[in-house]
Amino acid sequence: MTTTVTVLESRNPAAGSALDTRDQIQNAITQAGRVVVGKSNEIRLALTCLLARGHLLIEDQPGVGKTTLAHLLARLLGLDFQLVQFTSDLLPADVTGVYVYDRDSSKFIFHPGPIFTNVVLADEINRATPRAQSALLEAMEEQQVTIENETHLLAKPFFVIATQNPVEQVGTFPLPESQLDRFLMRISLGYPDWRSERALLTGEDRRAMLAGLAPLLDAGSLLALQAQVQRIHLSDPLLDYVQDLIAYTRQSGAFVTGLSPRAGLALIRAASAWAMVDGRTHALPDDIQAVLPAVIEHRLRTVQDQRTREPGYVSETLLNAVPIP
Repeated sequence: MTTTVTVLESRNPAAGSALDTRDQIQNAITQAGRVVVGKSNEIRLALTCLLARGHLLIEDQPGVGKTTLAHLLARLLGLDFQLVQFTSDLLPADVTGVYVYDRDSSKFIFHPGPIFTNVVLADEINRATPRAQSALLEAMEEQQVTIENETHLLAKPFFVIATQNPVEQVGTFPLPESQLDRFLMRISLGYPDWRSERALLTGEDRRAMLAGLAPLLDAGSLLALQAQVQRIHLSDPLLDYVQDLIAYTRQSGAFVTGLSPRAGLALIRAASAWAMVDGRTHALPDDIQAVLPAVIEHRLRTVQDQRTREPGYVSETLLNAVPIP
């Protein structure tokens, strides 16, 4: 039996031209930058990830705005939102839902979990055990969950935005490679610069600002924008460049394992979305290079030290080794 969650209808169809689309997205980035200050590139990467139909992992120290950014994205995009606080005692059923026996009907009734929404914020995902983390695997890949041999479809669009603390911190469980590979991007916010931090210290409370924001899109218009991403032109030389990058990770001997086909698809989807944000109908090598760190660095482990922690090290090495055709 398949249970379908109703897709939210569009109230405002997406703009037809690339320039109109760029204006829509740039407006969202501007509005977001008033709440999460000094992080315009990270905000753009996050929106790019969602436009590319991907899931987003935000890794950083506690207190730098990871959860605020997740709330902000859901608010601006006009999407239904649920937060799941991942803890060591969380069970898979706490995420996906459970069947409960109903005496009146003498049947087991399915009670959906918080995953049945548009945006799931898996807060501090690496504080839960691998068993609880695995509750997201099928949902992230197939946009459905299977419980008691019954499949339940999830809403469209559907995103997982997960935050995690550095693995060096006490009480964390590293995400397995199979889980990491399902996140299209991983980004970090980092500490704010001096001017941005002064704005935080003297400005309005960020929660109050979030509550006052009006949605700029809705589920239907976001689906239309995602369809536009799929129509971005990818030239043969650009695809050659992507394949050369992937081949280097597999053949150079510098990495434990190379990039998977899923990673290659993630790279071109992210580059296409980045191009659309710029108002273009075709992708360039610059787009590949702009999204490469966020797309690949959580997927690759170097042979030398297994997990390079310095941001940008892997992608910089890759870009220096592989020339543009």
